Amino acid sequence: MEKTLFLLRHARAAEKTAEQQDLQRELNSVGLQNSTRMGINFEKNNVHFDIIITSPAVRAKTTASLVAEQIRYDTNKIHVNEEVYEASPRTLLQVVNQLKDEWSTVLIVGHNPSITYVSEYLTNDEIGNITTCGVVKIAFDMDSWKQVSEGTGKLVSYEFPDSLNF
Repeated sequence: MEKTLFLLRHARAAEKTAEQQDLQRELNSVGLQNSTRMGINFEKNNVHFDIIITSPAVRAKTTASLVAEQIRYDTNKIHVNEEVYEASPRTLLQVVNQLKDEWSTVLIVGHNPSITYVSEYLTNDEIGNITTCGVVKIAFDMDSWKQVSEGTGKLVSYEFPDSLNF
């Protein structure tokens, strides 16, 4: 059975203030709009997820929630994974390898540089810096997420807000 992984970098966030922790940064107006647009894009393309996993950062959780609302995914079922925040590429790969095999289509909302590094590592493609609210779709011809490793994925698409036609 094929596995499909979507790696989504959180949408644009407000600048960090002096008294604010990085985890607490919220999306700015552009980020709010782009998250909703990306969700609409998923819905238009009939993309639905078995699970949505997000970093605990407010900007990532908000991105995940806005996307989920557009595809009618229960936002209460979004799984917050502490390891996704400030994850090294190795840690993010471990998160992927630990996914349940019953899940065939997964969305992980995280941060750069790990989103870009892992996308390139899994596909052996040079994608370049994934923009805020950019999403990479990677297909794997395998039955288990444990088999996912360097070069085992096929880059299906890379979309970002400015590439959407609406």
